[in-house]
Amino acid sequence: MTEAPNKMGVKPMLPLLLSMSLPAMFSMMIQALYNVVDSIFVARFHPDALQAVSLAYPLQMILISFGVGTAVGVNSLIARRLGAKNYQEANNAATTGLVLAAFNWILFLIIGLVFSRPFISMFTKDPTVVSYGTQYLTIVLCASYGMTTSVMGEKTLQATGNMIFPMLTQLLGAVVNIILDPLMIFGIGFFPRMGVAGAAVATVIGQFCSMTFVLIILFKKKHDIKISFKGFSLKKETLKNIYAVGFPAIIMQSIGSVMVSGINAIISIADVTAETAAAYINAFGIYFKLQSFVFMPVFGLNQGVSPIIGYNYGARNKERLYSAFRLGLIIAAVIMAAGTLLFQLAPEWLLSLFESDAAADASANIMLTEVGAPVLRIISISFMFAACGIMFATLFQAVGKGLYSMIMSVGRQLVILLPVAYLLSKINLEAMWYSFPIAEIVCLGIAVVFFIKLRKNELSKLD
Repeated sequence: MTEAPNKMGVKPMLPLLLSMSLPAMFSMMIQALYNVVDSIFVARFHPDALQAVSLAYPLQMILISFGVGTAVGVNSLIARRLGAKNYQEANNAATTGLVLAAFNWILFLIIGLVFSRPFISMFTKDPTVVSYGTQYLTIVLCASYGMTTSVMGEKTLQATGNMIFPMLTQLLGAVVNIILDPLMIFGIGFFPRMGVAGAAVATVIGQFCSMTFVLIILFKKKHDIKISFKGFSLKKETLKNIYAVGFPAIIMQSIGSVMVSGINAIISIADVTAETAAAYINAFGIYFKLQSFVFMPVFGLNQGVSPIIGYNYGARNKERLYSAFRLGLIIAAVIMAAGTLLFQLAPEWLLSLFESDAAADASANIMLTEVGAPVLRIISISFMFAACGIMFATLFQAVGKGLYSMIMSVGRQLVILLPVAYLLSKINLEAMWYSFPIAEIVCLGIAVVFFIKLRKNELSKLD
């Protein structure tokens, strides 16, 4: 009986890319909606709550970095092994991924119990903000098993070319979260008024719903891979291959946490009033929520492009590899162009979504708009450059060159962005935000150099 060819090796590229990317892009948009709605409800509850969640976000980003980064490594290895028709190693990689998800949860259970309060206290002495931030971090970190496992399940399915079930997994978690947020924050119906803690509880409940769904799909549905713990043992070579891509991916995303913490620290030590500093921290936190509407579709596109590139790299099909990369680059640029226009033309309206309802907070709302509008306009200049950088990083990760992506991320967010931001902050805090487009432009130059090297040494030798 002739084996049916995998669609990633034979289907026309544009229909293939759209069929694999659109479900992920849709689910990522739902995730972006959840991120924004979550912060809107928190802001309506109390301005200090929004500041607390903004300060907690970097440590939450590290949790996501470990979960997603490890899953990216598993995804890349499975796709390459399937492309090379090595199904046994693909199965072992998928099973190993679920074990690693549990290890990540244990790590962040400890971090949540020990470091939540000290972390928030690094950036503010306001007891209300510290209390809110500690509540939120402790819950989302200690109950993170749902997140680490659901993300691993999604990436495992995506590596086989299945994009529908990962989309449904993310959609389920986001919808549950959005529904529970107002109920648990404000105490609607039979729910108690939990405030910031309610937002955290709603988040982890949504994650556990996603985890339950994706595990049912993994173990009950038929796929190109089979997960089994019977006779399973961790293999050194499998771990090495996973973290060759996964560790750089973890570093890349964790660096974003360091960058956010660094920006918050620069604002905290700036020669401005406490009210102005709080407004800038809130504006930057809001930016990170809003930019997800622009970046999340590109990351969804990334999820469709990556397994196609990885599969055809394993199959040594240079033409299809380049075709996937070119189409991904064009679509990413179009998405980012639309996002740039939105941030340039309507920043005041975007910021108004996060204003507090309390009359006593009217002055804080005005200040948020005054300092926030320039923040959104200036940072959005970097979006088009970021689109190209993201797609180059996707290519590097898909072919097993995660180190290139890591160097790009370190260069952009640590070596370039933070020092430039600090220097520009000495002029004023508004000038500081130009560090974002400067960093993206330099990063894109680094990516082009790496691509030329990769094409000369490896891609040119493919069939």
